[in-house]
Amino acid sequence: MKKILKRIVLALLVIIVLVQIPFVYRRIQTGRLAQKLNAERSAAQTRPPRTDGFDEYKGVIHVHTALGGHSTGGFDELTAAAAANDLDFVVMTEHVSPSYDTAALTLNGVHGKTLFVGGNEGDTAEGDRMLVVPGGGDVAGLHLLPTKAAFEKTHAENRLVLVAYPESYKAWDADFDGVEAFSVATNSRTSNPLLFLLDMIWSFPSYPELTIASTFKRPDANLQKYDEVAAKRRISLFGSICAHSNIGYHLFGDDVGNQPIGFKIDPYEMVFRLVRLHLLVKKDEPLTRENLVETFKKGNFYTGFDVVGDSSGFRFTSQDGDVTKTMGDEITLSPQTKLTASAPQPARFVVFRNGEKFSEFTDTAEIAVNVTEPASYRVEVYRDALGSPYDKMPWIISNPIYVR
Repeated sequence: MKKILKRIVLALLVIIVLVQIPFVYRRIQTGRLAQKLNAERSAAQTRPPRTDGFDEYKGVIHVHTALGGHSTGGFDELTAAAAANDLDFVVMTEHVSPSYDTAALTLNGVHGKTLFVGGNEGDTAEGDRMLVVPGGGDVAGLHLLPTKAAFEKTHAENRLVLVAYPESYKAWDADFDGVEAFSVATNSRTSNPLLFLLDMIWSFPSYPELTIASTFKRPDANLQKYDEVAAKRRISLFGSICAHSNIGYHLFGDDVGNQPIGFKIDPYEMVFRLVRLHLLVKKDEPLTRENLVETFKKGNFYTGFDVVGDSSGFRFTSQDGDVTKTMGDEITLSPQTKLTASAPQPARFVVFRNGEKFSEFTDTAEIAVNVTEPASYRVEVYRDALGSPYDKMPWIISNPIYVR
């Protein structure tokens, strides 16, 4: 009996060791990728800025603190993370409270170099989730209204209303300003928990961002929903981090937050490096809350999965007569209508027309396509050279140019 038990234990140990081998290999591969990306970032620091009539501002959206619940993050951690990542803006989306205005009490205004804009995450009577920017104490009451009425009230007060969690959103005929097509938090829930656990053991301690990025998947269904709406009207498209800074553990902590032994999986400083928005504001105009909202409403921005390469400097433009138009803008169709796009380094470009693949270019840093039909055109850029999953998950997702 003892011999049989020893054999069983030995067999289990062999299985456990063998199971680790793919994850040890993945750690080695992740380390090599990290070295490559670090070299690229060093080279990018010498890249000359664009001189095309726009100032580019990078930041993040969908950020929570302990103020709105569901989070353990504080303001000091948040401002330090924004400074460490050299962010120009952070759009807060605190959960609402019926007792007080969380948007007013969260970070607002400029701290360091970063503009913080206080918004809210809320829902409607029909269970549709939304982000409201800027927020207010009245957002809590929107859960008593049907979705269309809630959005109409929000627009009447000159606020952005953005669809959050489109996977469960229903009122696609309502009047909203944008769609959160990708969310780091939502994506993480689609990962295989056992495989992710083993990656967390082997790769996460040294390469936390790339370990999380290795689970990213293109949000096919969300992009399809977005494209159906964008084929009919102007609407912005964005990716978010849905940052809570609340996943981890600690030992020997006390009620005032002293935690001598602790570990947090999703600190702001790390998640702020995953997915960023890059706003294009007319040259020499300051970044204020007002023009941030306006730029977001127009769609003059793109989403960069900067964890696999700084996407700063990407452009998607067209000439409309003597005027250069960028993503989010409308142009008039003519026999000379041409769309151009460029990225900071060679990659694969896919151009979509009303959500259908229109053209594709490989291993190039610039593209140009002639268009002959009115439609909504947008671009996705892929870094195939980095291998799986980055040959299937976009590095950059633009907002459309609308050809009328």
